[in-house]
Amino acid sequence: MFGRILALVIKEFLALLKDKRTRIVLIGPPLIQLMVFGYAATYDLKNVPFAVYDEDHGAISRELLADFDGSPTFSRVRLIERESEIAELVDNKEVLMVIRVGQDFSANLLAGRSAPLQVIVDGRNSNTAMLVINNVRDIVERFNRDWAQQHGGSQPPAHIETRAWFNPNLESRWFFLPGIVGLLTLLVTLLVTAFSVAREREQGTFDQLLVTPLRPVEILIGKTLPGFIIGILEATLITLAAVYWFKVPLLGSLFTLYTGIVLFLLTGVGVGLMISSFAVTQQQSLLGAFIFMVPAMILSGFATPIRNMPEVVQYLTLIDPLRYYLVVLRGVFLEGTPFMLLLDQFWPMALIGIGSLSIAGWLFRHRMY
Repeated sequence: MFGRILALVIKEFLALLKDKRTRIVLIGPPLIQLMVFGYAATYDLKNVPFAVYDEDHGAISRELLADFDGSPTFSRVRLIERESEIAELVDNKEVLMVIRVGQDFSANLLAGRSAPLQVIVDGRNSNTAMLVINNVRDIVERFNRDWAQQHGGSQPPAHIETRAWFNPNLESRWFFLPGIVGLLTLLVTLLVTAFSVAREREQGTFDQLLVTPLRPVEILIGKTLPGFIIGILEATLITLAAVYWFKVPLLGSLFTLYTGIVLFLLTGVGVGLMISSFAVTQQQSLLGAFIFMVPAMILSGFATPIRNMPEVVQYLTLIDPLRYYLVVLRGVFLEGTPFMLLLDQFWPMALIGIGSLSIAGWLFRHRMY
């Protein structure tokens, strides 16, 4: 039995690697997506264009504005001379923020009074606007502390000190890239497994398998193992790139990480085999993989927190294996979460994997002939 399965696995690998287009699909797109997400998918703000309307023109206002000019977050693009220019710049998206310093800014500070500072932010993208406001608040608070120290004042009786756990530099890339490991692992596993039977049917070689001594269960195992092995290799490759190229920390154990990978691949292979059982052509397989992949990604919490979704949708995410896999990946990468604390993520993946493989096996046997 094992010899026959091994022969079928070798045949599958030869069929995959012999086709130049398949080799490109397995290697090229995952690396391209890794680079795109690694560099482009970020919530960090850099070089935010802003304009200044300084009605004070004093040394103190210039000192405050110098803090904004020296920040890597902001980039001054305009100096406004009239109030009427503000609305035009924001409406045309030439700037994301306008800082307006009042006429009495320096005089109020020198007299010991509070000096208001107006910050106008383009609120069309609420997430970006909140990030801009937080960065402005940090700069102004730092200016207040320096002013109090230099002019004999006392520090505020209570002040906020922020410390970010697990991601001290608040690098959004550290959050995204572990998720990319999950997405690309699922994508490659789905495609390889979904194409396996459809390719045989399209090329007319599936009937040849039926007249071999291979039993249905042996054909099933032989069709799933290549996708499983390629999925592990793909996950390993992307993990190495995330750690050594993008410098994402891997704080947890490899045993915990690969336990999650193996359990997740069971679900990916099962779903891929179900798609392959229904599909007659490779084009149908690709469409089926796409139909599954998009909802799985949206419901996984990759970009949108699950707690922000409607309650009915939150229950729907419980059958999405990618949801649990992302928790495992981010826990192992950023938090160093031990194996035992991730058991509540492992057993749902194992359950979904066994269920999907069982359904796939039943469909495969009933659609073979």
